[in-house]
Amino acid sequence: MSKMEKLDDFHLTIAEIKKKDYPQLKALMDRVYVNLGGAWSKTTIHTLIDAFPEGQIALFDHDQLIGIVLSMRVDYAKFSNPHTYDDLIGQKEIIRDNPEGDAIYGLDALIDPDYRGYRLGRRLYDARKELCRQLNFRAILAGGRIPNYHNHKDLTPGEYIDAVESREIHDSALSFQLSNGFIVKRILTAYLPDDKQSKGFATLLEWANIYYEPKDYKPNTRKSEVRIGGIQWQMREVESPEELLQQVEFFVDIMADYNSDFACLPEFFNAPLMGLCEETDQNIAIRFLAGYTEWFKNEISHLAVSYNVNVITGSMPLLDEDDTLYNVSYLCRRDGTVEEQRKIHITPHERSAWVIEGGDEVKVFDTDAGRIGILVCYDVEFPELARLMALDDMDILFVPFWTDTKNGYLRVRHCAQARAIENECYVMICGSVGNLPQVESLDIQYAQSSIFSPSDFAFPHDAIMAETTANTEMVFFSDVNLDKLTHVRHEGSVHNLIDRRDDLFSLKWKRKAKVPASKLSDEQRRENSGSVLIGDPLQNRAQKP
Repeated sequence: MSKMEKLDDFHLTIAEIKKKDYPQLKALMDRVYVNLGGAWSKTTIHTLIDAFPEGQIALFDHDQLIGIVLSMRVDYAKFSNPHTYDDLIGQKEIIRDNPEGDAIYGLDALIDPDYRGYRLGRRLYDARKELCRQLNFRAILAGGRIPNYHNHKDLTPGEYIDAVESREIHDSALSFQLSNGFIVKRILTAYLPDDKQSKGFATLLEWANIYYEPKDYKPNTRKSEVRIGGIQWQMREVESPEELLQQVEFFVDIMADYNSDFACLPEFFNAPLMGLCEETDQNIAIRFLAGYTEWFKNEISHLAVSYNVNVITGSMPLLDEDDTLYNVSYLCRRDGTVEEQRKIHITPHERSAWVIEGGDEVKVFDTDAGRIGILVCYDVEFPELARLMALDDMDILFVPFWTDTKNGYLRVRHCAQARAIENECYVMICGSVGNLPQVESLDIQYAQSSIFSPSDFAFPHDAIMAETTANTEMVFFSDVNLDKLTHVRHEGSVHNLIDRRDDLFSLKWKRKAKVPASKLSDEQRRENSGSVLIGDPLQNRAQKP
């Protein structure tokens, strides 16, 4: 199977290594360490798992082991000074783990060669750093190989390390460790004499835990600080889908550079491709655009994995098997999984010009940075949907939108601010700007993308976390604290969720619409007149009492 074929079915998980994983671990280590004696023995690995199970971390793609980091506990004072690899190992290759140690020692870190190039090693390093914080260790230490040193016989070890630090030389091990926040404390001589590539030398590396507390420390295992980012997208003429995808990758790369947990695109971000359709009929053009949706979904999923960012794909038209057209947003998680949220409420323009139908389900998605919901544009103007999500413990609501005029934009903005207050959650709205004269009915856009918070003392006085300059292409970010949501919901000035009068009224999801409302007969409409049916046209709702 090729790498691209694997990516099409990526599902990454990080977990503790179990004893049953040893056959896969041995095969992986034998492959990577072919010049260094291959894998640790089964006894060594099993003993290490028994002694310090939390420190043995694996990365899986489905059930396939594709990366590991192995760790032990050591005394910082001893191992922050000169030592050799033999100081870590006893007789019969038994690791000398110290249960009373105050530092983690990194023994091994490797990624399957077939999975390199997607920054997966960084995830394992980050998992070990998080373990260091949670268990309140002082630091992570490691004896680092310098495998490219044998190619620079004219340099001393110190000169070589200086050259790598200044990026004059690239070393596959040291360059990666430096990029992950480790610093070189000293040079270790005769650390691993059999390592011919490093000439027996190694670096003593350290990553310091700035949250280390010597006494009375209680680790917080819940991620509280989350960075969300959005792209106020400039609509511009393009010559191909590849050109447009290149723009997407540019912005996702920026999000990764700023360590954002999420990146959000606006509604119909790929609408410029409609200009490539030879037909002028809008119904034909939107279905032409739908032909690219599956391709964009897969490509953006690959970007989410490669750049380690959860991407909300704005929205795109989706043509299903029975030739019904929907407006759909995808959540492309950075673990390779993908989920969708279809737009529930369809605007009069979408229905008349493009014959789009509404979806019949709202979801709250678990991510590695909180529980999120997605409502596409018009949907945020219906408070019931966001409330149902809030009742399912939603932390952040993303609203990709497209509006042509300022009054249309203000409807989205004011409703989104209301949803943040009503449901005590964060809400991001993300729109597009610029002109598309070559695409009928999408020739202008108006947007000022923003991030809103509940309105209380823990948040900005105007409840605006961040916002863009109106009608200007740019990115925007905000760090949102999920613990503050817990506080405001229970100890805020008001309690919008707790104080609901359930004794007087309630809200529930009645049922799915089996048939789009536009396809119901008059008789079926009359039968359903007692309730609001998902997808029921706006004019019919207005006639109901």
